Amino acid sequence: MRCCFSAPLAAMSALPSPCEVLRSGALLAPTLLRAAAGAFHGSGRKSHGHHPDSLAAVHLELVTLTEDRAIITWYTGVPGTNDGLGHMLPAVTEGEVVYGTHPSRLDRTASEDRPTAHHHVELTDLEPGQTYYYQARSRGKAATPTPLHLIRGNAVGTNRYGLGSSRGPYSFTTPQPPPGRHLLSIALCNDFHIGETTAGLMAGLPLLRGVAQEPGLAPYPEIMSRALVEEAQRRGADLLLAAGDISAGGAPRDLAEAKRILDGFGSHGQDYFVVRGNHDRPRHREAGDAFREGFLGGAGPAYFARDLGGLRIIGLDTYEKDGNGADAGGLGDEQLSWFRARLKERGDQPTVVFGHHPLTVRDSLFPVSGGQRLGRRQARSILDAYASAPGVFLHHAGHTHRNKRTVLPQAPHVTLQEVSAAKDYPGGFCLLRIHSGGYALNHYKTSGAPAREWGERSRRVAGGLWPHHALGRAVADRNSMTAHDLSGVSPRGLSATAGSLLGPGTATS
Repeated sequence: MRCCFSAPLAAMSALPSPCEVLRSGALLAPTLLRAAAGAFHGSGRKSHGHHPDSLAAVHLELVTLTEDRAIITWYTGVPGTNDGLGHMLPAVTEGEVVYGTHPSRLDRTASEDRPTAHHHVELTDLEPGQTYYYQARSRGKAATPTPLHLIRGNAVGTNRYGLGSSRGPYSFTTPQPPPGRHLLSIALCNDFHIGETTAGLMAGLPLLRGVAQEPGLAPYPEIMSRALVEEAQRRGADLLLAAGDISAGGAPRDLAEAKRILDGFGSHGQDYFVVRGNHDRPRHREAGDAFREGFLGGAGPAYFARDLGGLRIIGLDTYEKDGNGADAGGLGDEQLSWFRARLKERGDQPTVVFGHHPLTVRDSLFPVSGGQRLGRRQARSILDAYASAPGVFLHHAGHTHRNKRTVLPQAPHVTLQEVSAAKDYPGGFCLLRIHSGGYALNHYKTSGAPAREWGERSRRVAGGLWPHHALGRAVADRNSMTAHDLSGVSPRGLSATAGSLLGPGTATS
C-alpha cells in the first residue's frame, strides 16, 4: 500500500509545481541518492568489528512538554553494526536524564525502571514558566539529538541552547498552564492504516525501499493502534477523535479490526468518533461501503455534529467524492452547505472540527501536491466561515503524517493542527486538554515496548529523512497552549451520553 503522502504519477492534477520539486530536490537529493544506492545491496543483517561494550546514544527528542512535565526519548545502538536498513543494532542498557535550572547544576535525576534500547523518560513536578537544562545518557554516553538540519529544526528544546556541542546540555522552558480549571481531555489521532504491510512506499520513487515489520511480529498498524488506545486512556482522555485513514484500503476486514481496536476505548458515537479518510473510500461501488457499514450502521451521512456538554464536535467527510484517493480532498455540496449552516447558527459555541485533509499545507520538506489538502476553493470557503464563527478554536486534520501547528490571518482564533500518523514514527496522538480559559495540545508517543521498537524502525522511511517531516520542526508544532474562552463547556462533557449524532439539516441542542 502506497503512502497517501505521495500522489500517483497518473494523477496529474495533484502533482506539485515544478518550483516545489526543484526546491525539495535540492535539499533531498544527496540523501535520496544514498538511499537508492543502498537499495541495491543485500538487506540481511550485517555486522562489522566492534567492541562488545561500545555504545552510541542517538535520536534524542523532547517529545512532550507541558507546564509540569516533559517526556524525552532516545535510542542506544551498537556502533559498527547494520540491521540491513542502515541502522545500528540495539544495545540494551540503562537510561537516565539529569536536569536542573542551571546548566552547571544538573542536580535532579529521572531514570527508567528497566534496561532497554528504546529509552523513554518522563520528568515530572516541573514548574510552569521555568527554564530547565538537561542531558540524557546511557552508560555514561550523552545522547545526541535527532538532526533536523535540512529544515533548521530543533528536536530537543525550545531554544538552541546546547545545539553547538555533541553532548549538550540542552534546554527547554515549560509553558504556563491553560487558564482556568480543567474540563475535559480529548485524544486526537489519525492514519491507523490497518491492513498496511510496508510503511513509506512512495510513488514515483521506486528505489526508495519501504520499511516492513520484523518477521514473526504482529502487524505494525495493529501494534501502534492498540498502544495508542491504551496510552490515551492512561493519559486521561475522556474522548477520542480519529480523523480518517482508519484502514489502508477500505477492506471490510481491516475496518472491522480497526473498530475492534477502537472499541477498547469505549463506544462509538459516545466515547469515540471516527470520520472517513481517502484510504477508507469504497474501491468499487457495487461492493458496498465498508466504512459506512462498520461505523454508521449502513445509513446516514459520514459527517455529523455533536453537542458534548456545551462543546460542539463537528466531524467532516473530506473525501465525499469519487476519485483514486490521491487527489485533493473534497466536501460534497450538501455537506459544505450543512457545515456553513452549523457554523452560522451558533457561531459563538466552543467548537472543535476534525476531518482527514488539512485546509493548508505549509513548510513541507517534501514537494507539496494538491492531494495533500482540501481543495483550495473549499478551504478558502471554510476559513471565511471560521472568520465569522469565533467559537471555533481548533481544526484537527491528519493525512500529511506530520505534526504541524498553523494559524492563519483569515481566522487567527483557530489553531489548525496536523497530527502525525498513528501507524509509524513518531507514532501516538495529540492530547487536547480543555480548560475554562484556554486549551493545551500535547503530543504523546505510544510508550509500550513493541510500539517503541516499531517507532524506531520506521523512522527510516524516506531514506531516513522521515523525522525531518513527521516529528515537527519545533517543540511548538506538537506542544502548545492557547488562551480562549471555553467557560461554556461542562466538566468532562457529562451530557455527552445524552446526545445524538446530528446530520444534515439538524441543529445541535
